[in-house]
Amino acid sequence: MRLLTPQEEDKLKVLTKNSISLTLIEPTENGLKKSIMDATGTVRNYLRTNNFHDYSLQLQGPDHKIIIDALIYDVNSVLKSKTSLYRPKTKTGDPRIWFSEISKHTQPNDVLGLICFDGVIHIINVTQLPVSQLINGVNSNPLKELVQEINYNENVIANELLGLLTTIAKKGPIPSMVNADTSVGRTLETALGIDINSSKLPDYKGIELKSYRSSKGNRKNLFAQVPDWTLSKFKNSTEILNEFGYSRGSAFKLYCTLSTIVVNSQGLSLKINSDINHLIETSDKKEVGDFVVWTLEKLHQRLLEKHKETFWIAADSIKIRGKEHFQYKLVEHTRKPIISQFDLLLEQGIITVDHLIKRTPTGGGAEKGPLFKLKDNSLNLLFPPSNKYDLLA
Repeated sequence: MRLLTPQEEDKLKVLTKNSISLTLIEPTENGLKKSIMDATGTVRNYLRTNNFHDYSLQLQGPDHKIIIDALIYDVNSVLKSKTSLYRPKTKTGDPRIWFSEISKHTQPNDVLGLICFDGVIHIINVTQLPVSQLINGVNSNPLKELVQEINYNENVIANELLGLLTTIAKKGPIPSMVNADTSVGRTLETALGIDINSSKLPDYKGIELKSYRSSKGNRKNLFAQVPDWTLSKFKNSTEILNEFGYSRGSAFKLYCTLSTIVVNSQGLSLKINSDINHLIETSDKKEVGDFVVWTLEKLHQRLLEKHKETFWIAADSIKIRGKEHFQYKLVEHTRKPIISQFDLLLEQGIITVDHLIKRTPTGGGAEKGPLFKLKDNSLNLLFPPSNKYDLLA
């Protein structure tokens, strides 16, 4: 696709500011004449992640064509259309897409925005439509109504959760469930009626909950992800522990932080190989060198899975009759991390990785991570502007 003009970029920023997830496609002159467009990788990924269509599962030929309802937006009207998704029998069956009636509303090389919502593909001509005026203007119009409906639907669960958190907070300090660093999160999840488990899925109806003690200023947990052992010299956490672990009391452990900008006391650090998109853990022991690998693609995937929408909840830790209690007080609500920033923050040492590997005398123990963590007060470097709420107001 061609580069966007400054005007088109501004329109895209307005849509992004309004939490509209979309993909872009550019119909060429030849494509408009032949009523056919290539479904680019970006378009294919967008349709798949929004559960609209997966080209990789589609067979070739007209008998396997998929039709999805579509709507084409004008300034004051909406035109019904149909989306055709298919793979021709010729060659390798390169994925194709077409929208009926689109030629009447599009010039060659216009940029179209595709929005998957409510079982329909909504099409807006980013090049031609006055997007900012339509969304921000006082008068009602189809595009403004679409944006409002998407925002309402996206915020229903968030508003429900915010109401529950406010009720919990206004009851006052809650006794800690257990004597552990993780208790601030476990206590809140129990108060919300959420079962404690090891699932990688978000905690509350698609929203991830991340609670923390406000006084500590600790790094924030993003997610846990083991290396790709098939690409790594070491094949499991036990090998890492055996090579770099140390005795502490009755346990043999490796608890340490890894960064791209410093070598830790175990001689371990991280580095990024941008040519092959790998994050690599390396040792200053020459006989070991690089020993485990994560693919950046997998890390990006985990970040998107875990933090599509997140409530970061601050709590004051209060001692009452010698027992820790939590007063939950503030929420920061983030959406849709900026994936390109993840790699940059790794390079800057703002995102780090923690090993938490332990073996007890009885042979028990495991790797609780590796945990990818974000430096305190850095959410705005990884996420678009967030909303903040005072639960006690």
